Amino acid sequence: MPFTPGPYSGVSTLALVARASAFGVGVVYGSIKLSILKATKPKKEEAAHH
Repeated sequence: MPFTPGPYSGVSTLALVARASAFGVGVVYGSIKLSILKATKPKKEEAAHH
C-alpha cells in the first residue's frame, strides 16, 4: 500500500484503523457470545439433540 502525501492521507488512515478496529471488536464480540451460549446451554438438551 503506497503512502500518498496529501490532505486525505490522514483521513484515509483513520478510516482504515476505524474499520480494522470495528472488525476486531466484531470478531471478539462474536467469539465471546459463542462461548457464553456454549457455557449456558444445558448438557441434557445438547445430548438430546445429538
